[in-house]
Amino acid sequence: MTDAVPFSLPRFDLADYVRRSLDEDLGEAGDVTSRATIGADVRFTASMNCREPIVVAGIEIAIAFFQTLDPAVIVRRRVRDGEAVAAGTELLELEGDARAMLAAERSALNTLQHLSGIATLTRRYVEAIAGTGAILLDTRKTIPGLRVLEKYAARMGGAENHRMRMDDGLLIKDNHVAVAGGVGAAVRAAKAADSGLKVQVEVDRIDQIDEALAAGADRLLLDNMTPAELREAVARVAGRVPTEASGGVRLDTIRAIATSGVTFVSVGRITQSAPAVDIGFDYERK
Repeated sequence: MTDAVPFSLPRFDLADYVRRSLDEDLGEAGDVTSRATIGADVRFTASMNCREPIVVAGIEIAIAFFQTLDPAVIVRRRVRDGEAVAAGTELLELEGDARAMLAAERSALNTLQHLSGIATLTRRYVEAIAGTGAILLDTRKTIPGLRVLEKYAARMGGAENHRMRMDDGLLIKDNHVAVAGGVGAAVRAAKAADSGLKVQVEVDRIDQIDEALAAGADRLLLDNMTPAELREAVARVAGRVPTEASGGVRLDTIRAIATSGVTFVSVGRITQSAPAVDIGFDYERK
């Protein structure tokens, strides 16, 4: 019995993720401590609560850990992903096999705490640029193997996803420019490749903008520019293509960057540096 909802993401196998995580934690012999201290027929009621204000992400994934080890577990979900909740809010109540719940607890909490941490930090960045018209983007600065989940968490926090992979967006960075022989040469080569993808190119100087646009760039990434330089760059572009500010963006600087008039602001910190939030799991014998 559960009030959980189906959870699926493109290119993400939930059952495989849960199984690999549990295998990593349980090892070959399983939870030897629980088997030694708790009877096989003992049932628990458990309450999962947040100990600080958070934006929830990963609640259905957390539930999947418990359901994998105890398919008959009773789940009462109190919140949904993307919901901002106060400290002390009950996120889940579960009733089931005590050994199974204890075995699933750490993997479920690790995932939920990490993803909710990303969503919570992302929401702070979104709120910091509210009213500017700029859109927050994430980046590919994610833990290998967890990108789909981390970018999902960023969406739950209110960001939009940038490239998910290297094959779903053509982004010419500084090293491509250096090897190709300049911004214009790199853009012309990318356009000639006729990949069917829009061509975005990184520029870190105002004088590169006209060259990039003349070569056919569809979008500009304005890298490590000051707010004053960004305003000048936006004026030079004059709405011809979308613009994205990137590079070293922090919570205390993002609003000044967003008010420059750029279309997007991308922030690696929301996935790369988000701390896990504090969520507890407390048991009561029933």
